[in-house]
Amino acid sequence: MTTPLWQPDAEQLEKTNMSAFIRHVESTHAFPIGGFEELYHWSVNQSEDFWSSLWDFTGVLASKKGKRILENPEAMPGARWFPDARLNFAENLLSHRGPETALRFNGESQVQRSMSRDELYEQVSVVAQALRALGVQPGDRVAAYLPNMPEAIIAMLASSSIGAIFSSCSPDFGLRGVIDRFGQIEPKVLFVADGYFYNGKWFDSLAVTRQMLQQLPSVAQVVVARYDGKHDSSTQEIPGAVSWKEFTSAHTPQEIEFEQLPFDHPLYIMYSSGTTGAPKCIVHGAGGTLLQHLKEHRLHTNLKPGDRFFYFTTCGWMMWNWLVSGLASGAELLLYDGSPFYPDGNTLFDYAQGARMNIFGTSAKFIEALSKAGLDPARTHDLGSLRTMLSTGSPLVPEGFDFVYQHIKQDLCLSSIAGGTDIISCFALGNPNLPVWRGELQCRGLGMKVEVYNEDGHPVTEQRGELVCSAPFPSMPVGFWNDPDGSRYHAAYFEHFPNVWYHGDFVELTRHHGMIFYGRSDATLNPGGVRIGTAEIYRQVEQMDEVLESLVIGQDWQNDVRVVLFVRLRDGVELTEALQDSIRMRIRQNTTPRHVPAKIIAVADIPRTKSGKIVELAVRNVVHGRPIKNREALANPGALDLYKDLPELDS
Repeated sequence: MTTPLWQPDAEQLEKTNMSAFIRHVESTHAFPIGGFEELYHWSVNQSEDFWSSLWDFTGVLASKKGKRILENPEAMPGARWFPDARLNFAENLLSHRGPETALRFNGESQVQRSMSRDELYEQVSVVAQALRALGVQPGDRVAAYLPNMPEAIIAMLASSSIGAIFSSCSPDFGLRGVIDRFGQIEPKVLFVADGYFYNGKWFDSLAVTRQMLQQLPSVAQVVVARYDGKHDSSTQEIPGAVSWKEFTSAHTPQEIEFEQLPFDHPLYIMYSSGTTGAPKCIVHGAGGTLLQHLKEHRLHTNLKPGDRFFYFTTCGWMMWNWLVSGLASGAELLLYDGSPFYPDGNTLFDYAQGARMNIFGTSAKFIEALSKAGLDPARTHDLGSLRTMLSTGSPLVPEGFDFVYQHIKQDLCLSSIAGGTDIISCFALGNPNLPVWRGELQCRGLGMKVEVYNEDGHPVTEQRGELVCSAPFPSMPVGFWNDPDGSRYHAAYFEHFPNVWYHGDFVELTRHHGMIFYGRSDATLNPGGVRIGTAEIYRQVEQMDEVLESLVIGQDWQNDVRVVLFVRLRDGVELTEALQDSIRMRIRQNTTPRHVPAKIIAVADIPRTKSGKIVELAVRNVVHGRPIKNREALANPGALDLYKDLPELDS
């Protein structure tokens, strides 16, 4: 493609936060910067200057910054950022006070409520006091089994104001999935809701909570919040539990005592998907999370005070943590809980129109589903306020870019972003100063020395290879929980290429300095010794009207690997020989003969994680008769049974 799908005009370019930061760097470092690429190279070659400048530009609140920026810069892991700093994460997120709206909550349009910045501060104040009265101290764990509702944010901010470590799961996690996570970290306090709506139906959370507590002896107090925000909650099902009102009734709002803590003080415990074993408990520090999110929000997303900021997520996905940090930039957070297709696929665009949304975050799968459903929000909705759309969760295929610009909005910065729970942020993402090229993530993140390595560990451009980060960055995990010598942490990221972060994505750095993602490295197909990204096959198959979604694996076969494609078809469509021929022809014509599947099999469902990612590895293990260690990590674990003992795979 020779022309971009979108690019900022001169007026837009002048007004971006990225441009303001460039002017800041030029004035404070007497260093002329010609454009983003020059800024990027400065940010990774002079990383201490960059992160210090970012701290000052974004106005990080801290009792002490310190003169030292980076200790042990050659160590991965082992480098320490701002080793003398003292700050508090919650203080930075609550720095914007006043009557303006901080949170707007939509629970499938059946529950709608909002909260001002002052009301949020007051709620955090009384919950923090109540936690202190319970004896919660820095380093204690506070867990939340909550929908994406205001109380989840309040509980997190109250915990982090004290220095407690916060961890959350969404209530669609089953009992085993929650125990596998919270059981490892032994929380002292557990926040739950009485239930939630999904697809118009009410689901009770308290019965699961009661069972959960039998296996969480560390919990000293359960606090029950009502989904509709009313004060009184039924707690009879849970002995010793108190309602939100009871928990806070002895306290009145006052100025919060924000504990000033080290830059690396643990803030969150996040969890790996756990589809190949017990979830890893990833500990993220307060300072690194804050600084990275400020960079990604203000510079790469162009988030400004008063912007209405939305990401479709649950409290079990890192995008919830990413969204919540928008408070530090003075944004109004738009929370949505429930199905994005209830009562139909227009519901999020109804929300966007009604709330005058500025930034719309979603998944590539949602965009694909809109396309399959034939929806046309550009025609049916007023999206004049929308200026940025974000997509993550899986690679957004080029046709997804086309759909957004043809059927959602033309004057829009469409930013596909990619990173992970491992870094609670992004390696590659958007940029309001750069054009949008079809199928590409716009750029690498500032301060992130992201490279593409070939199998010999050498950097390459315009070739496919492994996504790595070859220098330290502030949002690297503090470590893993219950990993005293750091061996599990080291094994997870630093064994493939010594002293280099290996992320496990199969990618390409383009001539535009953007990135293309081809899928996970551990799911990469290898027929005849040639590496193939799964996203290349999905792109072709899922453009076909007959196919709703697909999953592809490599099956060990006759001393080689053969490509096996599973397809979920539209109602009433059968996988005939003619349809199989059409699928194979499309793949062959648009990729290579090696991409063509040896077997195509129709299935009723595609297994996926709670955050919507399909799980090729779990299916591959089932096909090869290997055990699945943690089915509870899946949103639909029963789907795995569809792949057992398939006769089509025996020939």
